[in-house]
Amino acid sequence: MLYGILLIIDVLLAIGIIALVLLQHGKGADAGAAFGSGASATVFGARGSASFLSRTTAVFATLFFINSLGLAFIVSHQPADRSVTEQLMNKPAADVPLNNAPAAPSEARGKKPSVQPEDVPQ
Repeated sequence: MLYGILLIIDVLLAIGIIALVLLQHGKGADAGAAFGSGASATVFGARGSASFLSRTTAVFATLFFINSLGLAFIVSHQPADRSVTEQLMNKPAADVPLNNAPAAPSEARGKKPSVQPEDVPQ
């Protein structure tokens, strides 16, 4: 239950970080304001958005980092019966499909083919 909640928080923080980074202006964005485009007149003011968005991004990144460490701690302290490799090694080869390929044809399993070589017209 706790793992699921932390995982949802982690995804929401990641989406928030992505959105905040995309909202921020690059260093060269102020060059357009010098030519009269008015790009520097934002909702937060000329310099206010840079500090607000960068601080919020830093807070989200810190929370994301701490939350990810918490998730790693929870996963590392869960009892595990066997690793994924051990689980796959103990299964018979017929149960593990390769590249979603269908099972081998009956000829490969030792049965006689339904069409004999002499039946094929040449």
